[in-house]
Amino acid sequence: ALETLKMFEKKDSRVKSAAATNLSFLYYLGNEMEQATNYADLAVNSDRYNPAALTNKGNTVFANGDCEKAAEFYKEALRNDSLCTEALYNLGLAYKKLNRIDEALDCFLKLHAILPNSAQVLYQLASLYQIMEDPNQAIEWLLQLISVVPTDPHVLSKLGNLYDTEGDKSQAFHYYCESYRYFPSNIEVIEWLGAYYID
Repeated sequence: ALETLKMFEKKDSRVKSAAATNLSFLYYLGNEMEQATNYADLAVNSDRYNPAALTNKGNTVFANGDCEKAAEFYKEALRNDSLCTEALYNLGLAYKKLNRIDEALDCFLKLHAILPNSAQVLYQLASLYQIMEDPNQAIEWLLQLISVVPTDPHVLSKLGNLYDTEGDKSQAFHYYCESYRYFPSNIEVIEWLGAYYID
């Protein structure tokens, strides 16, 4: 894939930008940040209006720890294409990392309107409400999430934990049992169930 894409580097700026965007993404996936950054720069310089190139550039900046600057690239990508879901998702993550929870929530609610059955989006919404210490909303989003991915043991144990925190032992027991059924090696779930049976 890398060799094929490198053949397009010499073409006109649109083709070069698309090839460089894909090369940047492949290097990013391979955790070769220097190469990913080089090709992200090439993609953006070849076509400043390419939202995928701007998103990739934001990703390389984010990976280097500069969430504020990454957010600027994601916002620029969204100005060029308001439906660029990758940029919107990553902007939400950047805001979450920066502890700008209301802005992160806004991003993920917009994404939910575009992608109503996205497990990642539902999980982020639940996570944000948990950070905001609103367990009822967190539970609502996790219940939507298990309707999409009913066999995820991590989500089921998270639901068990939230119900336990809220004092609803029977619901907590139900979700911890379900989590145990799909992943019987989670020590925290085993400990909770053991303590429940002792009680």
